[in-house]
Amino acid sequence: MPVTPRAPQPITLQLDAGADAGAEELDQLTRQLRDELAELPEVQSADLLHAGAAPRGSKAIDLISLGALGVSILPTAVPKLVDVLGGWLMRDENRKIKIKTQMGDRSVELEYSPSAMSQADLKQLVETLTSALQSKQA
Repeated sequence: MPVTPRAPQPITLQLDAGADAGAEELDQLTRQLRDELAELPEVQSADLLHAGAAPRGSKAIDLISLGALGVSILPTAVPKLVDVLGGWLMRDENRKIKIKTQMGDRSVELEYSPSAMSQADLKQLVETLTSALQSKQA
């Protein structure tokens, strides 16, 4: 039986606001979701992910990876995270989120779109993500 890690584990959320959403809207939605996640006691951190340094001569210090959030969470809090993400996704039927985590040389990537998922699919998503995070420290 895997040991439940006591330390928060990192996951990446890649937001997709739909084909009609521009970069500015995606950035705004990403920041809104980050703020919502940061309010949850189960979430250790929720941060915008950066794509690296800006091109020489530009005024920006570094580039933000549009639609990408880095979240640090305990595996036991995955059901709450999925619930919050589901609420956020249901505000617009075009929204989708890819959830990614790395386990050594293996990675897990799941796409979450509640309007296209059954309850069994949702349960499997929660179990897969929880198991992946628990096995990181087992």
